[in-house]
Amino acid sequence: MVKTTEEWPNHPNPREIVSDYVGTPPPLEIIPPHPQRSFRSLTHDYPSEICGWHSHPEYEIHLITKTSGSVIVGSHIGTFEPGQIAIFGPNLPHDWVSDLAPGESVQDRDYVIQFTDNWIRQCMELIPELSEVETVLHQSKHGLSLIGESGRTAGELMKQAVHAKGSLQVALLLELLSIFSRAPESERQLMAGEWIDPSGDQLAQIAVEEGVAYIFENLTGTISLATAASLAHMSEATFSRYFKRASGITFSEMVKKLRIAHACRLLDSTNSTIAVVAADSGYNNLANFNRQFLTEVGMTPREYRKLERTQRPASPVLSQGLRADNATVISTGLLAK
Repeated sequence: MVKTTEEWPNHPNPREIVSDYVGTPPPLEIIPPHPQRSFRSLTHDYPSEICGWHSHPEYEIHLITKTSGSVIVGSHIGTFEPGQIAIFGPNLPHDWVSDLAPGESVQDRDYVIQFTDNWIRQCMELIPELSEVETVLHQSKHGLSLIGESGRTAGELMKQAVHAKGSLQVALLLELLSIFSRAPESERQLMAGEWIDPSGDQLAQIAVEEGVAYIFENLTGTISLATAASLAHMSEATFSRYFKRASGITFSEMVKKLRIAHACRLLDSTNSTIAVVAADSGYNNLANFNRQFLTEVGMTPREYRKLERTQRPASPVLSQGLRADNATVISTGLLAK
């Protein structure tokens, strides 16, 4: 049984506890795309419900600003101090466990940026100068940490990037990746060996990821549980059970949440009528679309569009980069029973 990180800081020696988790199947965090952003950025407190031993298919750049403690990356356990910055590759499990007194909490311990492989690869195709990032992406599968002057520079830039908005934030992220790529070898540290999942449940997790990919690829059309299960080579009942364990919500709930997120994107970026947005988001019944949108976003599509872009709320179905107590993260575990 996996303990929550809230239990660890109360232990006199958290390293004795975290060593038990190396080899434990990491919970899978599913991070739906944000309708107004290319990538996810956030700060969060510690302890927090979004802290813990987990993995996700996105790259992650992570900066610790406060506390010291133990870091777990794949099968490696090390220590960290304030200012530690690292990049983790897709599906590399990790966790940062601070040494805190019982009941103690810390605000804004973590600065985080997460982006997909598809996004950065498309950027590299359009901007050849970004080819220098390839080495960083390759090394990130081990966890790549920067130290010395490179680490300090990257840490300060990370803070700026997380708090920036619009095109400036994109520019700062690309500059941050450039610092990782140009850091001298003496200021780079690989944190772990290449991760090999010891869970014994790999095929099930891969199958569920196939189902999630199917949803993303068919958001505007017909989505069928039977088809998703077939792609995962499972019966509908088995697929539904694994999907709920991996994402924390049912297959139909995930479809609804991602379709509403897609509708937000269309409302932001097009002048299409509400009826067209509904149809292009997979809803053939306008009344049902308005009802589902109101439930997820807290206002009707028409009310959402009337707001200035900067005033529009991000849909609560998305993993948002605000504070830990306000963030919505779809994250539970595909754990061996």
